[in-house]
Amino acid sequence: LSGKLDWTPMLAVNLGTGTPDEARNWVEYCNAPKGTQYADMRAANGNLEPFGVPIWCLGNEMDGPWQLGHVPADVYGIRAQQAAKMMKDVDRSIELVVCGSAPFLDTYMNWDRTVLEAVGDYADYISLHRYARNPTKDTADFLAISNAIDAHIEHIDALCRTVQAERKSLKRTYLCFDEWNVWYKNMEMNGAGKHAPHLIEEEYNLEDALVVAAFFHSFIRHADVVKIANIAQIVNVIAPILTRGDEMLLQSIFYVFEMFTQRRNGTSLQVVVDGPDYLAPTNGRVKKIDASAIHDGDRLHVFATNRSVDETASLSIELADREFANVESARIVTGDDAMATNSFESPEVVRSADFSSVTVKNGEARAELPALSVVALTFALR
Repeated sequence: LSGKLDWTPMLAVNLGTGTPDEARNWVEYCNAPKGTQYADMRAANGNLEPFGVPIWCLGNEMDGPWQLGHVPADVYGIRAQQAAKMMKDVDRSIELVVCGSAPFLDTYMNWDRTVLEAVGDYADYISLHRYARNPTKDTADFLAISNAIDAHIEHIDALCRTVQAERKSLKRTYLCFDEWNVWYKNMEMNGAGKHAPHLIEEEYNLEDALVVAAFFHSFIRHADVVKIANIAQIVNVIAPILTRGDEMLLQSIFYVFEMFTQRRNGTSLQVVVDGPDYLAPTNGRVKKIDASAIHDGDRLHVFATNRSVDETASLSIELADREFANVESARIVTGDDAMATNSFESPEVVRSADFSSVTVKNGEARAELPALSVVALTFALR
């Protein structure tokens, strides 16, 4: 499947009820050339050439008591270190992701430090997971969650650098944000006795799409340390695409994914937003405009979210050393109701559209962003 879709495969080994030896054998099965026990087993199963899986997770969410085989951080750290050495002895080219801790657990940060100290230079990445939620139905507070996303990334990166310094190591452990999305409305996870049950099929609305944009903004702003960021599910299960029989529905968050990923190439820039702000009760003070930017040769991709629930924002984009030539493309996701949702009966309530309220004049770029909107703008530069 990954070959057909041009994806990079990433697998997780079982470090809950499994063993380091089993993890090592999986690497041999997937990546070794013929001539060893498990590589020959793969060939006998119809795959003569190695799969070449480059990224391996040392378990999944092993910090969580909901996981089979959950153990304290020091026990997991020893298990992960043993597996890591054995796996890299089979294929030295692979990269490994150790399990980090969830921010809502009491073990947060202490778990991460213990694990990083135990696994040492075998840890190429540490895993971050976050699912955003809005149980109080406070749209303005929900859209301010970018503060929490930024802090999560910055805290774990600081810890990685602290452990690196303590160990006097030249090896930097980077961040792998390999599970993220909005999830809190549909918690149905009991599929016992059912065939292909419809479980945790979250229905996404406009405000959810703007929060997904907040994740993208943060990943771009922290591209120096967030080297992997992938959504864990793509169809039905807390996903941008829903199916019903032969029907397919694109949810609101799909269109934000599309706008960002079509403009993903280039170098992340540090943006400075100057403008009005507001104080969110849970997530603190944020600017009304959330933004990120990517420099791609003679083009600039600018992404901006207007978090205001009722006010248009006038946006002026200023560059230090270049001028804008023209607008190459511009798309927007917006709507009058933060709770607006697509359905199989009304599939285009929230979707992307061409954005015309952006201009370039005398080398300067300006845009008028409606309330509750996210835009993706591509400019040609002089």
